[in-house]
Amino acid sequence: MDTASNTIKDPADWTTGDEPATGAQESYLHTLAAEAHEDAPEGLTKAEASERIDELQEKTGRGR
Repeated sequence: MDTASNTIKDPADWTTGDEPATGAQESYLHTLAAEAHEDAPEGLTKAEASERIDELQEKTGRGR
């Protein structure tokens, strides 16, 4: 992976990271949370949702 790429940013650095999570993020979080036998988080920002998706992907084996 090219860490110098401008297409990969830390969610903490997103200019829109403090906006509410998108519908797609919320839907995917619900899917991953169900697979991980966890409650789906509510009220996350885009950045928080992205980070939680990464965590749940790792837990469920859907990670990169």
